[in-house]
Amino acid sequence: MKERYTNYNSNSNEGSRKRVVVIGGGFAGLNFVKHINLDYYDVTVIDRNNYHSFPPLFYQVASAGLDPASICFPLRRELRKLKSPNVRFNMGKVKAIDVERKCVRTDEETVPYDILIIAAGTKNNFFNMPELEKTVYTLKSTPEALRCRNDILDLLERAALERNRERQREMLNFVVIGGGPTGVEIAGALGEMKRYVIPREYPSIYQEDVNITLLEGSDQLLKTMSDESSRDAAKGLESLMVTVKLNSIMTNFENGVITLKSGDTLPASMLIWTAGVTAVPFEIIGTENNPIGHGNRFKTDARCKVEGLEDVYALGDISLMSGDPGFPQGHPQLAQVAIQQGRFVAKNLNEAAKNAGKITPEGTALPSFRYNDKGSMATIGRNRAVVDMKHAHFSGFSAWLAWMFIHLVSLLGMRNKITVLVNWIWSYFNYGTSLRLLIHPVKYPLRRRWKDE
Repeated sequence: MKERYTNYNSNSNEGSRKRVVVIGGGFAGLNFVKHINLDYYDVTVIDRNNYHSFPPLFYQVASAGLDPASICFPLRRELRKLKSPNVRFNMGKVKAIDVERKCVRTDEETVPYDILIIAAGTKNNFFNMPELEKTVYTLKSTPEALRCRNDILDLLERAALERNRERQREMLNFVVIGGGPTGVEIAGALGEMKRYVIPREYPSIYQEDVNITLLEGSDQLLKTMSDESSRDAAKGLESLMVTVKLNSIMTNFENGVITLKSGDTLPASMLIWTAGVTAVPFEIIGTENNPIGHGNRFKTDARCKVEGLEDVYALGDISLMSGDPGFPQGHPQLAQVAIQQGRFVAKNLNEAAKNAGKITPEGTALPSFRYNDKGSMATIGRNRAVVDMKHAHFSGFSAWLAWMFIHLVSLLGMRNKITVLVNWIWSYFNYGTSLRLLIHPVKYPLRRRWKDE
């Protein structure tokens, strides 16, 4: 197949603006595009999906609390709001980055760049157990959350028809691996289904036969948060009838049985993996430098520039920055880091373009990035959440309201905000939702999706 080489320049001002290619339409990439001055740059956003999604609420899609459309937003619509012909979106999966020829190769085209922004985020990390990719459920994308939702509902429907109680009990063993925010939140959501939904909607299922277990490899939940948050999360999960097992490291999962490092085994009809992430990998062509650090993240300087590569920046979860005094081992892989870095690099590039050709005072340099840690939070379920701020910790109903407010205002689009708010209010008062619909895709017609490999 002949290589398609796409050369983007504005017809009205051809060649005068630098070409910026942004890989990834997540928090970092989108915030960069919104703050870059399009009078100075031509920007092309490349993403394998044509929508921006909101990962902190994937667990609510997986537990049938929210519809996928409520936490996803079309990238083309968001870019259209910038009202500029100098920004465009191309759907594609990046195959390689050629730093010598300064171009990005996708499965559809080759796009040249003058400046490259890598903001592709992370994928699941199975810790040297690659076979788990085909056997466990994950929550790193909207399709993964949808698959998880469908199979949770499918298990409940099949268990409701099972007359053999022992077999029914075997079908209802849910295990979550990983006690970070995502693991705690999906375990709490399953606990709410066990405590409130199953007695009302699945009367043929014995509530006590539904087993939900959260396994964490360290000695506490929410390891990156305070000890108070860890204790409050454990209490909240206990009240939702979730069993928490600390210092429990999984070494194998086969035929519905989990094997732990201690040698103990645990049955699991559904295993949800939230134990870790690693940066999305890329093939780098045209350099002998190795800019990859731990976690497969790009090593960057204090201005997010990738070490050893010219005009290449890495933002968000995929960036491993040195030079921020408060985070010598790199920043946490959180949405706030990605948002702040996206805005920071856009501001620096705007300043550089503005001063191009001007004589500036000797020693003048662009500022370094400093992460402003605004705190962290996690929800355990209805009326239950934990919030850590710089000088304060709170939990319970007030923390839950704060969690809802922050997540609501962070969503893109007024329609999404209203839809999510209505769903939350409705569920709060009657524990019901119209989203527990088991809709499987039809088998025919048989065809391959155009992006399938």
